[in-house]
Amino acid sequence: MSSALPATLPTPRGLDEADQRFAWHPFTQMQEYAGNPRLHIARAEGCWLIDQAGQRYLDGNASIWTNVHGHNDPDLNQALRQQLDQVAHVTLLGLNHPTATALAEQLAGLTGGALPRCFYTDNGAGAVEVALKLSFQYWQLKGRTEKTGVVSFVGAYHGDTFGTMAVGERSAFHARFNPWLFPVQHMPVPAYAECAGRVLKSADGVAELQALEDLFKKSASRLACLILEPRVQGAAGMQQQPAGWVRRVAELCRRYEVHFILDEVFTGFGRLGTITVAEAESVVPDFLCLAKGLAAGYLPLAATLTSESIYEAFLGDYSSGRTFFHGHTFSGNPLGCAVALASLQKLRPLLASGRPAESAQLLGEGLARFADHCNVHAVRQLGLTAAIDFGAAAGEPAWHLDARTAYRICLAARRQGLVLRPLGDAILMVPPIIITPAEVRHLLQALQAATAEVLH
Repeated sequence: MSSALPATLPTPRGLDEADQRFAWHPFTQMQEYAGNPRLHIARAEGCWLIDQAGQRYLDGNASIWTNVHGHNDPDLNQALRQQLDQVAHVTLLGLNHPTATALAEQLAGLTGGALPRCFYTDNGAGAVEVALKLSFQYWQLKGRTEKTGVVSFVGAYHGDTFGTMAVGERSAFHARFNPWLFPVQHMPVPAYAECAGRVLKSADGVAELQALEDLFKKSASRLACLILEPRVQGAAGMQQQPAGWVRRVAELCRRYEVHFILDEVFTGFGRLGTITVAEAESVVPDFLCLAKGLAAGYLPLAATLTSESIYEAFLGDYSSGRTFFHGHTFSGNPLGCAVALASLQKLRPLLASGRPAESAQLLGEGLARFADHCNVHAVRQLGLTAAIDFGAAAGEPAWHLDARTAYRICLAARRQGLVLRPLGDAILMVPPIIITPAEVRHLLQALQAATAEVLH
């Protein structure tokens, strides 16, 4: 059997056949997938994905929430090529490369130097796992072996590894793995929602903060850390928290000596208008987890930032057993670090230009008009994150899970030149941060047409 690669890529029909024969796609019911039209993306530019036939589709979920400056950005491409001419990969296990150091220095600047130590991984779940393990080991090294508990929040999603499943919501995604997950205390979050700057569901979060403080008063001596997705819980359906609430959670953690882990895997790098929510809320957590937009949607790259005092607890002779025995093969990959450096250089001027804020406002105003539809139960938007919850109209029976209404709307949206992804009966919108007002209007028009097609 020849092992040579084909001289040309297969035709769309050939791709369909090979895809069905060999692939297993993530978060995808493959029986359903096989029964619907496929979309094979051959290339991309800016906010647009392009299939083999040349059809263009607006990337309405930023390729799973990662894309910052658009696809095929010339500056990021150049940074990637320049690094490729130097070295494509070298381990950070006992070695170093200059690009990793340069990026770590830039990331330290995100917190004004308060979190100067950068531990690289290659995905968001990995960044969270590192934060959890560092917290656990820190308390052991400090002789506080009783501090093993974790606090999380209802609706949380931090990844699909066993540690991150444990600290996330025990939803349909992960419930079957409950026998293997360690116990976590899940606390309530405020019932808050806004769209286009207008508060739709008001909550100050005082009751939830009181519940958290009551827990801390009783159990803080046994709690290692608290983990929170700040301002927007993405995989919960873009569920929001009021401004200032994150800061008050941080204050409680500091007062009761519980490590505060901010999971900004999704919210970081401009999605909500600032580089991080930590910056916007004037919060310095004990651990800051970054991924997705860190490498602008180009390559797998993640980082966990922490303080000098936590880092110093791990120092000692090898025989002391203080070493943090954790690492990923591609931690701090030079290509990913080079792209991340170039992305950060472009990001602050982009946010300062006001264009992302203008597009976000336009997105919110357009989505607010969906609220009058009889099958729309809720609309939420904050920055360039948004969701529409669909459901049965008043007086009608609830939709069966297999009706897959939001999924069918997303398939219809493809025919309108728009790629979106559903979450149950909700549709989430997370376009690239560079999206223009004209492209926002295309997104809204395509979604409206797709909704009308499916819901008549």
